[in-house]
Amino acid sequence: MALKGDRHEFQVDLHFFCTSAGNRGGIMSAVTGGSGASMDQSVALVAYAAASSGSLPIGLCLQDVVSIDQTRQHINFHRDEVQVGSKVALLRKGYVVTDQVVSGQSPTVGQQAYLGPAGQVTPTNTGAIASPPVGQFLSSKDADGYVTLSVNL
Repeated sequence: MALKGDRHEFQVDLHFFCTSAGNRGGIMSAVTGGSGASMDQSVALVAYAAASSGSLPIGLCLQDVVSIDQTRQHINFHRDEVQVGSKVALLRKGYVVTDQVVSGQSPTVGQQAYLGPAGQVTPTNTGAIASPPVGQFLSSKDADGYVTLSVNL
């Protein structure tokens, strides 16, 4: 579980298709973009990527993205799963409680949050290119490794 129920989704984006599997709660980065409104252009792609790859954050993934054989089992709608290649809901503004923080990092209240490796968040800007902040930490880690993260993209 990467997200807890305590969240406020102020602005959610449904423009992008996801190209890789991953848990909800991580930051997705743009792979390629569409043109114009690009609501149903399959070239508008996002994936979990590291800041060092030069990727720019687009939003926090609100769904589990899975790669399963749908001839043998179906998507678990109760967990809000989507298949790789489907559109994903990305939080652009709001706050969530997530455990997708870089291992060994201990953010403090008020610190800026940046894109880290594999879509995780970190209090330090570790990218080769100066990455814009994805938001701000509103709490420190609890005993289970969860933090409250304000997202503002």
